[in-house]
Amino acid sequence: MTLRASTKPRKCRQCGAVFTPVRSLQAVCGPKCAEANAAKVRAQKAARAAKAEKKSMRERIEKAKTRADHLREAQTAVNAYVRLRDANDPCISCDRPPTWGGQWHASHYRAVGSNPGWRFNLLNIHRACSICNAWKSGNLTEYRPRIIAKIGLERVEMLEQESPVRKFDIDYLKRLKAIFRKRVRRLERRFEREITRRDAA
Repeated sequence: MTLRASTKPRKCRQCGAVFTPVRSLQAVCGPKCAEANAAKVRAQKAARAAKAEKKSMRERIEKAKTRADHLREAQTAVNAYVRLRDANDPCISCDRPPTWGGQWHASHYRAVGSNPGWRFNLLNIHRACSICNAWKSGNLTEYRPRIIAKIGLERVEMLEQESPVRKFDIDYLKRLKAIFRKRVRRLERRFEREITRRDAA
């Protein structure tokens, strides 16, 4: 019975040809396929080892990050979301149109340094051209009337109060980063669909 079971025709693992094995564990039809299959197995093992090493490296890097690193990464994720959220809006500080070809920033109405509690508040962050944000320190004289028009006086006056005391811990910052990266991907997919629909029309 064992001998008959071992000699049943089977499909070669490498080339797919049907063959009759001479050994019960034979998986390939001949020496060429055996060599090719062995090379494939070695490559798969090497790929798994490389993937495991990469994962281990990412974990070591993640463990080595400071709170400041997580804070910076979370802010980057939030800023990326704001730039996409406001992609069809003019500059919050000067009305440069959304089609302006320069660099766009995520501009805080209340500065992060003096108002750390408003750092991640989306009411406090709006897309601005790099000229206003970087060269005119936010161009706040022009920013205020435009942000009032956008979110309302009551909310602006709330932002103008002293910011709440917040100590953003690492776990919170990790969650925030993950949430906003997900939102960015969602918006990017939505914009891609809109572009596809326009091109097809």
